[in-house]
Amino acid sequence: MDRITNWRELARQARWSLGRLAGACRVSVRSLERYFTSRMGKTPRAWLMEERMARADELLTKGFSVKETAVALGYKSVEHFARVFKRHYGHCPSRHAAPGDAGADGRGGLGASE
Repeated sequence: MDRITNWRELARQARWSLGRLAGACRVSVRSLERYFTSRMGKTPRAWLMEERMARADELLTKGFSVKETAVALGYKSVEHFARVFKRHYGHCPSRHAAPGDAGADGRGGLGASE
């Protein structure tokens, strides 16, 4: 695993799933947990959440609506994404969105692209 340099890309491809990330690395979840704890000082689950929220920040800053961001990050509901986002950042994702983003309340269309 020391040879892996594209952790962020692997996390996206694994859709921020610990099991899928371990599978992509061809190791067990437990081996991945030991590796992350020793090399990165945190669990892979915590790291994946940080990466997912960093990606949410990027998308919202680019002008994606809350709904578009939730869908892009694989959340099954906008409400769940909003709860996780608020727990992480301390405020609602609609407050975090780019200024003038009409869809930031989650009611916007899905027309934006990255």
